[in-house]
Amino acid sequence: MSQTNLAIDPKRTRSGRWKLLLLLLVTLAPVIASYFTYYVIRPQGDNFYGQLISPQVEIPDLPTVSRDGQQVNLRSLRGQWLLMTVADAECNSACENNLYLARQIHIALGAEQDRVERVWLSVGDQPVPERVSKLLDGATVLRAPAASVAQWLQPEAAHQLEDHMYLVDPQGFWMMRFPPNPDITAAASIKKTLNRLMRAAKFWDRPGR
Repeated sequence: MSQTNLAIDPKRTRSGRWKLLLLLLVTLAPVIASYFTYYVIRPQGDNFYGQLISPQVEIPDLPTVSRDGQQVNLRSLRGQWLLMTVADAECNSACENNLYLARQIHIALGAEQDRVERVWLSVGDQPVPERVSKLLDGATVLRAPAASVAQWLQPEAAHQLEDHMYLVDPQGFWMMRFPPNPDITAAASIKKTLNRLMRAAKFWDRPGR
């Protein structure tokens, strides 16, 4: 090999490294932008329907029981957006309305619905009423101690936990509470908010479970 070639080779090596670095930056740019948008710029309350929780509250290390009697730690649900409702297991009309609207919101998300999981935290010892079974198709139903749930999620002043729907981000933080006693118009606003949040965090949640 000539001395000329030996002199050129280090330049080619440096050029190749710069090209590889540039390619890596281009590949990672959408992921970096996603993290920057969500963690640095941060969603602002006046841009979304609902109340942003600040500081966000981490999902607790809380044992729950699924409908088929399996032990499920609440933290195992991390990785997806969680649209959560809380209500006594008897599920009164307000509970039934929230479950219905959560299902409609999920359906309206279309191709994005695999990034959102519906969760009902059922408190109390009663079995799930048969009348709400259809509303729970595809949802995660977990029986949880009322006192433990109340230490994590908080309603607005003068309201009850079951009056709201709650949003947990894929990192496992309760980050939003939607206004109490929602109707179909509120459901459309919640769906719009979910779409915007998911666009901002497109590269760090896990579709499906």
